[in-house]
Amino acid sequence: MTTLRIPTPDAMGELGALIAAHLGAGDLVTLNGELGAGKTTLTRGLGAALGVRGAVTSPTFVLARTHPREDGAPLVHVDAYRLATAMELDDLDIDFARSIVVVEWGAGKLDGITDHWLQLDIVRPTGGAVPTGDESEEGVEPRTVTVTGHGSRWSDLGWLSAPRH
Repeated sequence: MTTLRIPTPDAMGELGALIAAHLGAGDLVTLNGELGAGKTTLTRGLGAALGVRGAVTSPTFVLARTHPREDGAPLVHVDAYRLATAMELDDLDIDFARSIVVVEWGAGKLDGITDHWLQLDIVRPTGGAVPTGDESEEGVEPRTVTVTGHGSRWSDLGWLSAPRH
């Protein structure tokens, strides 16, 4: 487990890019945190680094959105907020073996899906500013991100460091 201090939304995107460099087909990342914590911001950085086609936006209303890539496994971005169980996540018929899957609100919804995943728990200060995407980063409170690797695939997180933005 590693805990990082992420000072700005740009740095959250940079963290996504850092993580993307270590992902391939069959990898699963879960992002947990309150509304406005930075889950989609991190996924945008991850998607940009992977070179996905199209804009990475929150899949809240569609539950899962697939972002193809010219070269490599597609990125599947899932919003599991309205899902109650791993069975409902499995019902989305995601090709976990051939995709890079990012699940927002994934805590407690992975039973039987895989035995290895990267879990990020993002905490923003109570009453902290919620980035709107068009505001200055001045006054945005830093986030605390705890990264936990599950399974042998993620046993060594030594490559992980906080972006300095």
